[in-house]
Amino acid sequence: MHPFLADAFHVRWSTLVATAVEPDIRHALDVARARIQKIAEQDPATADYDSTFGALEEATDLLDRGWGRLNHLDSVCDSPEQRAALNAMLPEVSEFYSSIPLNAKLWSILHAFGESAAVDLLDPVRQRFVEETMQDFTQAGANLPDEEKEQIAAIQAELSKLTKKYSENVLDSTNAWELVVDDEAKLTGLPGSAKAAALANAKAKGLATEEKPAWRFTLQFPSMFPVMQHVEDDGIRRQVWEASVGVAATGEFDNTPLIWKILELRQKKAQLLGYAHFSDLTLLRRMARNGETALKFVVDLHERVAAPFEGECQELVAYKAAKTGEPETPLQPWETAYWAEKRRKEEYDLDDEALRPYFPVDRVMAGMFELCSRLFGIRIEEKEAAYFEHGARPAESDAIEVWHPEVKFYDLHDAENGEHLGSFYADWHPRESKRGGAWMNSIETGLPPAEGTERKPHLGLIIGNMSPPVDGKPALLTHQEVETIFHEFGHLLHGLLSDVPVRSLAGTSVPWDFVELPSQIMENFCWDRASLDLFARHFESGQPIPEELFDRMLAARNYMSASGFMRQLAFGKLDLELHLHLERYAGRDLDEVDAEILEGYKAPLGTPTPSMARRFGHLFGSPTGYASGYYSYKWAEVLDADAFTRFQGDGVISEKVGREFREHILSKGNSAPVDELYRRFMGRDPELEPLLIRSGLGVPMVA
Repeated sequence: MHPFLADAFHVRWSTLVATAVEPDIRHALDVARARIQKIAEQDPATADYDSTFGALEEATDLLDRGWGRLNHLDSVCDSPEQRAALNAMLPEVSEFYSSIPLNAKLWSILHAFGESAAVDLLDPVRQRFVEETMQDFTQAGANLPDEEKEQIAAIQAELSKLTKKYSENVLDSTNAWELVVDDEAKLTGLPGSAKAAALANAKAKGLATEEKPAWRFTLQFPSMFPVMQHVEDDGIRRQVWEASVGVAATGEFDNTPLIWKILELRQKKAQLLGYAHFSDLTLLRRMARNGETALKFVVDLHERVAAPFEGECQELVAYKAAKTGEPETPLQPWETAYWAEKRRKEEYDLDDEALRPYFPVDRVMAGMFELCSRLFGIRIEEKEAAYFEHGARPAESDAIEVWHPEVKFYDLHDAENGEHLGSFYADWHPRESKRGGAWMNSIETGLPPAEGTERKPHLGLIIGNMSPPVDGKPALLTHQEVETIFHEFGHLLHGLLSDVPVRSLAGTSVPWDFVELPSQIMENFCWDRASLDLFARHFESGQPIPEELFDRMLAARNYMSASGFMRQLAFGKLDLELHLHLERYAGRDLDEVDAEILEGYKAPLGTPTPSMARRFGHLFGSPTGYASGYYSYKWAEVLDADAFTRFQGDGVISEKVGREFREHILSKGNSAPVDELYRRFMGRDPELEPLLIRSGLGVPMVA
C-alpha cells in the first residue's frame, strides 16, 4: 500500500501519514526513473510520439501525485513529523526532477523525434506540446556540457532547500508572536466582530474566561488588520506593526542571508544557461518576453500613477493634521491604515463592518456558484464530506474525506449534458498549521474524452485565510475577502473547465503573466449590482445590500486607488530590480537596497519600513514561483479590465460572453499561444485605458 500514490479520485487524507512519506516517494521515484530510462534507451529509428513525448508526459505522474499531496499538506496541516519527512526527501526529489532535462540520452531521443517530419503529422495541441517541451529542456540546460549540467542540478537542489527553509521561517516566526490584551479600554475603536474573534481565540488558548476576559491577536491577516485599521491606541497598533514587519527578520528566523543566496544561485543558473539575468531566462516565453520589457511596463505605469499617488499621500497627512491640530508631518507606518480608514468613513460614510453582515461565506459561495453557472454553463453541488484523524478512518467507510473539519467538497458538472468535469475542496479560515495567504492548486489534472474513453475529471482546491465564524454566527467576510474568494475561484475554473488533451498544457499551465486573467476578471463581478444580489444578502434577514449603501460602496471603490496601484507596482519593481541588477545590490544592507529601489514608490513615512523581501513568499518561497513575475498581477489587470468591457457591453451577466470566455480562455489552457487566445476572445490586442478608467486614474499623461 502506498497511500500518497493511491489513484482513487477521492483522496483518503487520513492515510497520508508521515511514516508513509519515505516509502511512497521512494517507490514513485523508482517508477519514474524506470520510465525515463525506457524512453532514453529505445531505438530512435522506431520512436514515435507515444514512446517519446507521450511517454514523458506520463513518466512522473505517480511522483507528481505523491509529492503534490505532501506539499499540499505541508501548506495546510504543518506538523513536525511531516515537515521532517518532507525535508528528508526534498534533496532527492529535487535532484531527480532537475535531472530529467539534463539526461543526455533522453534528450537525444526527444530531440531526434522533435526535429523529425513526424511532428508535422500530429494534431496542433500535440505539436505545441512537443515544441513547449523542447524549449523547456533547452532552457533547463539540455544542450550544456556535462560539467555545467551538474552545476545546474546542484543549483536546483540547493534552491529547493533554501526556499523551503525561507517558507518555514515565515510560518514559524508568524506563529511565534502573539499579543494578549487584558484591558478592553485599549481596544477602543475595534469592531465588535474583530473583538469577538480575539476573545474566542484567547479562550481557545486558555488565556481568557468569561469571568476574566482577554483578547489574543496574531499576525494572521484577519486578526491583525482590523487592529491596524480601527484601534485608537497608537501603542497597540505600533506593537502589531513592528511584529508584522519583523516576520522572518531577526534571530533564528532571519531570511536575509537566504534571500541573497537564492538571488545569487538564480543568477548563476541564468548565466550558465546563457542569459544575462534570471529575469530574461524566466520571462523568455511569457508575454513580456524579457526582464527589461517587464520593468519598462512597471516604470511606465508608475509615471501614470505617481502624481495621484503623491496627492493621496499628502491629502492623508493634511487630514490627520486637521483632525488632531498637529503640524503636517509624515505619518508613521502604524498610522496610515488607521487614518485612511477614518477618512474613508467620514468622506464616504462607509464602514467595512456595515457590509460584513451581507457576506456570510456560505451564501457568498452559493451566489458565486449561481453566477458562474449562468455565465459558463456549469452546475455545482456540495457533497457530504467527513474528517478522520490520521489512521482513524473506518475500513468500511466510503465517505469523501477532507483534511480538516472546516473543509468542504464540491462536484462541478456541465449544465448541458450533466458530465462530471471536476471536483474541488474549499478551506477558508486561518489556523496555526496553515500558511498565510490564498491560493488555488490542482490535485489531479483530468482529460477530455477521446477515442471511446470517458472523461477523467479534474480535482482541485481553493484555500484562504478569511474571517472565521465567531459566537455561533456564520463567518462574515469583508468585501475584500469576497473579492479574494472570487479571485481564487477564477483560477479554479481555469483548471476545472480545461478541455486540453495534454495534461502539461491544461488549466493554469500558462505563462504567468496570463494566468491571473481568469482570476482577476472574476473580481469585477463583486462590484456589479446584479451579480452582488445573487450572493450579498444579510445573514439574518436575507435582504440585499440597500441601494444607498451600495452607492456609497461604489463611490468609495477608488478611494486611495493610486496608493493600492502603487503598492503592487512597488512589489513588481523590487522583484525585477533584484533579479535584473543583482550586481548593484548584492552584499549591501537589504533595507537600504529596498529604499533605493523603491524611491518614489513608497509613501514618505516618519519611520522607514523594513524590506518586504524577508516575508515575500511569492518571490522566495519556491525555486522560481513569481520570481521576476510579480509584475504579472498588474499585467493581467490590464487584460482583465479590458476583457471585462465585453461583459459590460452585454449586460455583465451575459451567457453569450461567458460561454465565449469559457470556450476561448478557460477551456484552452496553454494549448495555443495565449496572446492568440486573447485575440480570439476580444477580436484585438489588449488596451491599457480600461484599467486606468476602472481605477479612477484614466487621465492622459501630461507631457
